[in-house]
Amino acid sequence: MVDAEREAAHRAASDAERVAWVDERDRPLGALPRAELRERRLIGRGTFILLFNGAGQLCVHRRTLSKAIYPGYWDVAAGGMVQAGEDYPESAARELEEELGIAGVALREHGRFFFDEPDNRLWCGVFSAVSDAPLVLQPEEVLEARFIAPAEALREALELPYCPDSLEALRRYLG
Repeated sequence: MVDAEREAAHRAASDAERVAWVDERDRPLGALPRAELRERRLIGRGTFILLFNGAGQLCVHRRTLSKAIYPGYWDVAAGGMVQAGEDYPESAARELEEELGIAGVALREHGRFFFDEPDNRLWCGVFSAVSDAPLVLQPEEVLEARFIAPAEALREALELPYCPDSLEALRRYLG
């Protein structure tokens, strides 16, 4: 399958994927296809995993151009929507393995916050992990990745397109 076909198939599968639907206080309301949740401006749950190497550098990666929101943007966190039947930690572990190929590492939870933009309404669970294992990038999600100082990511975000939801997760982590 060529890259464009693979990305189209991935996009169709993610649109059909059922994700957690919650209210403004993060109380479960059910599950809906991801596309319907966004189309109706309903609230979902998302996880944001800040991956650091042993030197304290943060993994930043660039999203593929096929992403429904923030295509081609830089991202300071692996993560995604919490699927139906998952809790935040399960989603975080799954997303970190899917996007960056990092599995079996300890995840620390750093709280939750509500992110509200017209196309992106989420209760966000923030996690961190440390690993020096080689990254295995998911081609449907990630174009490239690199490790930089967290402060450098915040500086770059003033000039380059960075995902605003994951930047908020990083700011809350840094306190």
